Amino acid sequence: MNLLRRIGVPVAAIALFLAGWEFLVWVNSWPNYKMASPSDLPPAFWKYGELFLVMGWQTLWRTVAGLLISVLVGTLIGMLMGFSRIMRDALYPILVGFNAIPKATLVPVIALIFIGQHNFNTVLMAFMISFFPIAVSVGIGLSTLEPEYRDILRSLGASRFTIFTKIALPKTLPEFFGALKVAVTLAFIGTNLVEIVSPHGRGLGALFKSGETNGDYPLMFAVLIALAFLGIVLYYAVVFLERTFAGWAERPEH
Repeated sequence: MNLLRRIGVPVAAIALFLAGWEFLVWVNSWPNYKMASPSDLPPAFWKYGELFLVMGWQTLWRTVAGLLISVLVGTLIGMLMGFSRIMRDALYPILVGFNAIPKATLVPVIALIFIGQHNFNTVLMAFMISFFPIAVSVGIGLSTLEPEYRDILRSLGASRFTIFTKIALPKTLPEFFGALKVAVTLAFIGTNLVEIVSPHGRGLGALFKSGETNGDYPLMFAVLIALAFLGIVLYYAVVFLERTFAGWAERPEH
């Protein structure tokens, strides 16, 4: 019953959203060159099916690669900030300032520095836009570790590594996975920024740009739905990992 609810409720919500979208287009009599409806999208998926598969894979692997790098780098930065107040005071202003920069303004800069390296540029942007929440969440989780636990383990002869693996790491996992859910969507944004802006872009972002150039609005909206689908898939992959490694932190339902 619980599994049925977890599947049924999101599916029903998506169906309701699509029905509302269809009704909004119908009641306003919008043509598909102004606002495509969900019923306009299946022909676009059928017509460009091979392109969706090829470019969807290109977008997905670059996004996942950038996300994995953001997890590694974000966790390391978070550990530095969590275990050292000096590092926390030094790095926070830099991280906040960097995160405040609109990443779209960095796309031409990256493209100029790494000319012709489209895959590298795309993965780099996915990383740059998604590592911040991971670094902050890990830093906060470690810096708020109760000193009583640390003192007790030290009095029992536990090493720093033991304290980290037995106390600090489990305590940080809920915050980490919460940030990772946010980072998933941010990584997709970074990937598509490069794919759309770059003149030699590939992936779903380039397919969206092609639809815009040719006035194919059903194709543009179909790309948006494909991106949303990939984002949902990655999000629930993170949810699965969260329940596997940090399921103990989830409150029981009453």
